[in-house]
Amino acid sequence: MISQSVLTQVSNSSTALSEDSDHRFYDWLLECHGFWHNASSIIASFVFVLYLAFQAKKSFLKLSHGRSYVIISYYVCLWLASVLNLFWCLFQAWECSPGKQLAWNLLSLFTTSAMLFLEVSLLAFLLQGNSASGLEALTRTFGISGVIVGVDIVLKAIYLFGLGIPLFVDSHGQPHPVKWNLWVVHKVLLTAVYAFILFMYHSRWRERLPARPTFYKYVTVMFILNAISLFACGLTGTGADFGFWLYEAAVVCYHALYLPLLYITFLADFFQEDDLHLENSYYSEMKDAGFLSSDWE
Repeated sequence: MISQSVLTQVSNSSTALSEDSDHRFYDWLLECHGFWHNASSIIASFVFVLYLAFQAKKSFLKLSHGRSYVIISYYVCLWLASVLNLFWCLFQAWECSPGKQLAWNLLSLFTTSAMLFLEVSLLAFLLQGNSASGLEALTRTFGISGVIVGVDIVLKAIYLFGLGIPLFVDSHGQPHPVKWNLWVVHKVLLTAVYAFILFMYHSRWRERLPARPTFYKYVTVMFILNAISLFACGLTGTGADFGFWLYEAAVVCYHALYLPLLYITFLADFFQEDDLHLENSYYSEMKDAGFLSSDWE
């Protein structure tokens, strides 16, 4: 009798745990922002981290041969931001869990700050023009970016923990005008900087900027994304339903596509050019050794 009762309790407990696990999985995948919001950001961020992992050994070898402080620093920062962004995408259900909102705010603060650091440092690098190279330019760029992002972190921390304003908890039913006003100012500054670079590119100061067309494609994409985000924040602050939907779409695009865009624009060419450089070096060495003399006869 006793054993039967114990077995019944164990069975009920395992059933309850299974149902609780299924409920948590359902909340993680479908609740809060919905399936497509969660799936698109998770899949994109996971695939990019997986790609970086597969290329890690090859990339480390190239970086060790190239000895470029700028590329090494950006590659390390990219790894850090990518891992944080993957965690941010995986734990989006925390945003809708009252007991996890502190953890969600901290994770969001660190993730967005890491991505903002990359974004600001690249802007500072572009604005330095053709003179931006070497360890001195890297130190200057990271110093400026660190100050700007540090001020941004302090300001957001005051809003989050001092004033109790939920910056990273997006609720359609509670628009919170102060929060959206802060995001409007944030997006105005970024949009203005990207617009300024595009203006320089089409003006007589064009020669002061790096002569790489891919840089301006990146600036154009980021200008459009920030302009859309600015418009969406303004609409959401007034309580417009379309503004909230547009803002959420911009957030998904940013977390899913920004880091791959950064890699393609600023790092992929370095690794490809390094491959070509190594191939040319091997070809020259073989030619000097006489292995390819028959090809020239």
